[in-house]
Amino acid sequence: MTLRRNATMPIESAKALLRQAGLRCTAARVAVIQSLSESTTPMSSGEVSDDLAEYGFDKSTIYRSLTELDESGLAVRIELGESVRRYELLPVGQKESSTHPHFMCISCGKIICLTGFHVDLVADHGPDKLPVELTEVLLKGRCDTCC
Repeated sequence: MTLRRNATMPIESAKALLRQAGLRCTAARVAVIQSLSESTTPMSSGEVSDDLAEYGFDKSTIYRSLTELDESGLAVRIELGESVRRYELLPVGQKESSTHPHFMCISCGKIICLTGFHVDLVADHGPDKLPVELTEVLLKGRCDTCC
């Protein structure tokens, strides 16, 4: 198994995550975890494929790996309303959903993880509890480059 050049997540750490989730440690899964761990924003399967192109993985293998990581709770699939599924690695011990909101620029399409921020929904009147489960928050606007 080839370690990605300049990988910030060691191969053994990626393997340990896969084992804890009950997944086999394939080269593609390890590489996908390393790719997601290095990204500061959620990545599409195409972006992960491009990032790993030099290693010869085909796009269907990358897509299957992302789906398996999502299903196992190691990563989360984020739907940002642009008909592109994006994925981000979840922090160790966190399951099923991202805890931070995301920002999408309506002009250039840039996606920004708003880590260190949270959104509180407070009822103006009526019940204090949302009648639904909130799984992700997406804020849309214009980034500083497009303003």
